[in-house]
Amino acid sequence: MLASLVAASLFTQASVTAFVEVDVIPMDRERVLRRQTVLVRDGLIAEIGDSGKVKVPADAQKIDGKGKFLIPGLSDMHVHLYSDEEMPDSMAGDEFMVMVANGVTSVRMMCGTPELLDHRAKIDKGDMIGPKLFVASPQLVGRNRPNGFHTTNAEQARAAVQKSKLAGYDFIKLTDFITPEVYDATIDEARKQGIRVIGHVDVSVGAEKALAAGQHVEHLDAYLESVLKDGAPMKRSISGGGIFRPENWESIDYIDDAKIRKLAETTAKSGTYSTPTLNFWKVTFGVGASDEEIKAYPDFPFVPEYMRKPWFSAGKRIWASPPSEVRRKRFIQARNLMVKEIHRAGGKIMAGSDSPDWFMVYGFSLHRELRCLVEAGLTPFQALEAATRVPAEFLGGPFGTIKKGNRADLVLLDANPLDKIGNTEHRSGVMLRGNWFSEATLKKSLEEAATRFAKVTPGSL
Repeated sequence: MLASLVAASLFTQASVTAFVEVDVIPMDRERVLRRQTVLVRDGLIAEIGDSGKVKVPADAQKIDGKGKFLIPGLSDMHVHLYSDEEMPDSMAGDEFMVMVANGVTSVRMMCGTPELLDHRAKIDKGDMIGPKLFVASPQLVGRNRPNGFHTTNAEQARAAVQKSKLAGYDFIKLTDFITPEVYDATIDEARKQGIRVIGHVDVSVGAEKALAAGQHVEHLDAYLESVLKDGAPMKRSISGGGIFRPENWESIDYIDDAKIRKLAETTAKSGTYSTPTLNFWKVTFGVGASDEEIKAYPDFPFVPEYMRKPWFSAGKRIWASPPSEVRRKRFIQARNLMVKEIHRAGGKIMAGSDSPDWFMVYGFSLHRELRCLVEAGLTPFQALEAATRVPAEFLGGPFGTIKKGNRADLVLLDANPLDKIGNTEHRSGVMLRGNWFSEATLKKSLEEAATRFAKVTPGSL
């Protein structure tokens, strides 16, 4: 396993580490602190100050930050493993290391399993290398699916919430085919158990009801259905599974931008956090990508070979008779406008990749999500907030900003991401809980991992 290899031979740890002469982007507000020294001790940020004033211990590991930019480690708020529905997972160490190699130091796992709870405990104890894990429950779903609670009535919903809370999951995850009865029972029991509800929103429930209930919504589920014109003759679902039905796309013609702004204000007032996963929906249904383009992705080597043919075939089915280009562009534009208006209204946007589905592998795809947030109208700083400060606020952890006492999850960049958000992809290294990975180490680890990913089979996950 890659994590064991890194722990044994490539992992660099020192009692004190000093980033010297580095420009710090603390992410508490939009600013750059020039020529700073950042001391890290025992996994925490111990001191930050002007390089001429901070005393660096003689035995400290020194990292030259001149001309570079230090940001908080990134959070991906919508992540799966290949093995979410195929357990046990022998590849988790490699999967987590791919995240870390891309600067992702905290993740919200969106399909919980007992194995993920074990991984969370091992990482917290220092027995496994990986990002800080926050783990949602197995999905509550209205049909039989692997790794889920088949939930068709209120009694089953309450039992699923109780079991999930007792098992130690951090959130309750809703997915598809959830009836209003099941939804109401889930929300009520979750409140009693003191656990938050996240996930999909069935169109039978609706976005407004979900927001009023305090659910944190993924993918902007049920949002577009809520912003169709009052007199629209077509109001078929374009969320969830509905988007696969070509006839449903006529609904796109009746989107009302004024209603988008109103729903955005409702979202902001609800106090909920939205994870729109813009890149996933843009690429999968909005613009598509040729086989050649996909094979050129930097994350393509981390897609197991046995998965590639089925995924290519599925893409060809979707794009055999696609909706019109006009409707696809409007679909992207409406989702982007919703994100922009939620943010403008004071709502909370979080970056999530929905990896590793559809050739979008963890870490790599989060950087594309940041670019999509900027395309939607956020500034680079606001997009970076969605992957640093805002997730930390939601998760309640001492990370997401660079300040004394926070966990030393840091990314050293070669260029300023506030100038261009794509600069998050140009790294000199990653620090994870005070442990330093140089970019050379990370690249070597990725090369080794890619070989194992290519060979993995369903039975070996």
